[in-house]
Amino acid sequence: MHHEGNLRKLKSHLTDPVEYGMPLNKLVVPLNSLIGKYISLQYKGLINCIHCGRKTSKSFAQGYCFPCMRSLPECDTCIVRPETCHFAEGTCRDEEWGISHCMQDHIVYLANSSGAKVGITRGTQVPTRWIDQGASQALPVYRVKTRLLSGKLEHILRQQVSDRTDWRRMLKGEPDSIDLPDLRNRLLESLSDELQVLVDTEEQASIEELPSAEVVSINYPVLEYPEKISSLNFDKTHEIHGQLLGIKGQYLILDKGVINIRKFAGYHIRLSY
Repeated sequence: MHHEGNLRKLKSHLTDPVEYGMPLNKLVVPLNSLIGKYISLQYKGLINCIHCGRKTSKSFAQGYCFPCMRSLPECDTCIVRPETCHFAEGTCRDEEWGISHCMQDHIVYLANSSGAKVGITRGTQVPTRWIDQGASQALPVYRVKTRLLSGKLEHILRQQVSDRTDWRRMLKGEPDSIDLPDLRNRLLESLSDELQVLVDTEEQASIEELPSAEVVSINYPVLEYPEKISSLNFDKTHEIHGQLLGIKGQYLILDKGVINIRKFAGYHIRLSY
């Protein structure tokens, strides 16, 4: 069977294990049933910007053409460094977008992907953000009113815990379990002075601690993890094929290597199985 269209990042649903689908234009192809089977992904040599649809010879920021990358708020540097959000200064690239994305409730969380990490996400992106990162455990720590506040909290917490995932380590297997509530308690105690200063400078109820939050466990549909990570790339190999051994985060795990689907958003491909 064949399906063809422009890729988007994998869609996911928190079940046991996670249920995945591959968007190709308006079609979403279920993937879990393909695990264990031979699949082929053939890049057809066409890339379209995921925002404006313009044909582009190169993709920027996971799917955008160069003009969109330079002008869209979702491609601004403050997306990577949320503590530098400048909406309040009146310099957001798109005020309406900023209101709907940055001036909304955000969750500051701890997760276990390739080890302990701290991160942030909009409340509406829980648990999708955790799945996209390949986390096996996640624990909400704070709910805050804006992206800027979440970035400031993350900036304090990452003094003692990383905000990055080692994707190679994440794809080699399930990490050792972490007592995330205990880690949260130790972090909040050791960083209490800095955290309190931030709380004191913000409006009442802008920062809500979540002491009763429960750990979310995430199980991925993987038959076999690779012993050695070999990264596959449509820019180097127009056809990627092999036995689909599993899916974790935004990665397809094949017997010949792994591919980050989100990286190639906008690429026109033909999926065969």
